[in-house]
Amino acid sequence: MEQRFKAAIVWLILNGKVEKAMEILAKKHGVRVPIIEVGLPKRNKRKTLACYNGKKRTISLLNSDTLKDPFVVLHEFYHHLRTADDAKHRGTEKYADAFAKEYLAAYRITTIQETGND
Repeated sequence: MEQRFKAAIVWLILNGKVEKAMEILAKKHGVRVPIIEVGLPKRNKRKTLACYNGKKRTISLLNSDTLKDPFVVLHEFYHHLRTADDAKHRGTEKYADAFAKEYLAAYRITTIQETGND
């Protein structure tokens, strides 16, 4: 059941339904729905695909292509989860990556099971 849930979240993101995916994830984890915006803040000078602002509860994504990248979106959602109670607390990159990879693995496994392809 959890695997199907995670696969469905990835499917939503891949199909451009990021806001819906964020609503479902936020409800599941008991946090506010993060704001999603395309375009990075001007102060962000590093070459990055996305960033999370805990004070504004906003996931900023580089462009519309990044909006459909489940790894990036889920990575940033993890930071949203970690800052839900404390805007100063930030989850480590390692854990944010692991969170995103769990969802992608569930999507791959579910897709293989449903199509019968390995």
